[in-house]
Amino acid sequence: MKQSIYKTVEEKAKVITDLSDKIWGFAEISMEEFKSTAAYIEVMKSEGFEVQTDLCGIKTAFLGRYGTEKPVIGILGEFDALSGLSQVAGATDKEWLCEGGNGHGCGHNLLGAASLGAAIAVKKEIEKGNLKGSVVFYGCPGEEGCAGKAFMARDGMFRDLDAALCWHPGDVNEVTTGSNAASLQYEYTFTGLTAHAAGDPQNGRSALDAAELMNVGVQFLREHMPKKCCLHYSFLDAGGISPNVVQPTAKLMYMVRGENVTEAKKLLARVHKVAQGAALMTETEVEWKQIDGTASTLSNHILEEVIYKNLCEAPLPEFTKEEQDFAAAIKSTFVTDVLPSDGAQLNWNVKQAVAELSKNGTVPLNNFIVPYNPSDYFAQGSTDVGDVSWVTPTAQFTATTWASGNPGHSWQNVAMGKSSVAHKGVLFAAKVLAATAADLITTPELLEKAKAEFAVSAAAGYDCPIGPEVKAPHVE
Repeated sequence: MKQSIYKTVEEKAKVITDLSDKIWGFAEISMEEFKSTAAYIEVMKSEGFEVQTDLCGIKTAFLGRYGTEKPVIGILGEFDALSGLSQVAGATDKEWLCEGGNGHGCGHNLLGAASLGAAIAVKKEIEKGNLKGSVVFYGCPGEEGCAGKAFMARDGMFRDLDAALCWHPGDVNEVTTGSNAASLQYEYTFTGLTAHAAGDPQNGRSALDAAELMNVGVQFLREHMPKKCCLHYSFLDAGGISPNVVQPTAKLMYMVRGENVTEAKKLLARVHKVAQGAALMTETEVEWKQIDGTASTLSNHILEEVIYKNLCEAPLPEFTKEEQDFAAAIKSTFVTDVLPSDGAQLNWNVKQAVAELSKNGTVPLNNFIVPYNPSDYFAQGSTDVGDVSWVTPTAQFTATTWASGNPGHSWQNVAMGKSSVAHKGVLFAAKVLAATAADLITTPELLEKAKAEFAVSAAAGYDCPIGPEVKAPHVE
């Protein structure tokens, strides 16, 4: 059956890579992925999926389902771009495609296309009677800025799944294990009184002063946070461009991260107090509202082992000299030379293995499988895949689509996003996802073991990081 799955992916290669390239060209940011959504729906309908749109009140959230039997395997797709990362495809220097425009610096054009390709391959086997189960492809918008999956998880979207699978573009073929930070994103708005900054300063109450004092207070708070917590902020409104006017408004965005949702909420409460203190000192008013949030990720070692087996079984892409040369040219632009993924998921022994396999990180493209090592490694970053992992057993992996040692969210990733290297990685990822889904459908004991592990790890229950009153941001 797996040979049949691989064959289907190859037969659908143009459909999959054309879709990926289309999404690369659209480069739509979070919750604005209307063209991308339409492109996915067109392909899903042509492939015979039952399509649902406007999920959870989000216009760019959708799914495609095939099959009516259990088990039900979900495959997660993303398709949003990043602002300010426009780049000419195939260029080996920074070159705007559209100055100031968006670009797929995290490779979500590749991510979603491979995931749908996998769903198509699984559907084909169900259609032929080789698999008795169902497959659901989820179009999950806004991973980069709005946590689309968290809103979907909050509203019960993944609860009928027996397991969920995902992957991510990267510089190495590797099972993702361990956990990552939960996050809470809040907007703080300060309101004061305007006045002439020289002629009438005593009657002004500066909202900008309050925002700056909040930031100073948070800097002192950093010393007294748990090690697995961190904070980031940006100015959304500095009160205007005129220095001779006391600024009556100011607005900040804060992202608060913690080891889990509970720890993030504890730190958030302290950040709220800092904001209140800043308002008190400046005699201004402050209000805050939640924008979004994500949960920490639960590993599922049973599912990870199945993914690893399929990473090893699926035929690895072979890269041509031209592809190696292109990746080497891209690699020469990196500010620092690091090992694949900077060893993020790996213990020391496995780091050494990766160093040897990749010749100390000097090869331009990594075409090996990183040995699987179940780990409690903690990553400071956040992903809304974490929210899915608290609802159903979930596992993920990375596949080589970029030059080794690639910087995240970079123009280099955008430059490689339509390349033959990326296309080969997409097809490999689709094969691994589809084969993993097939194993789970045909081997009920694997799913039972994965569910038993999930029952223990998720025993505390899903503490959704997004309040029930918070609505997903969307653009009309």
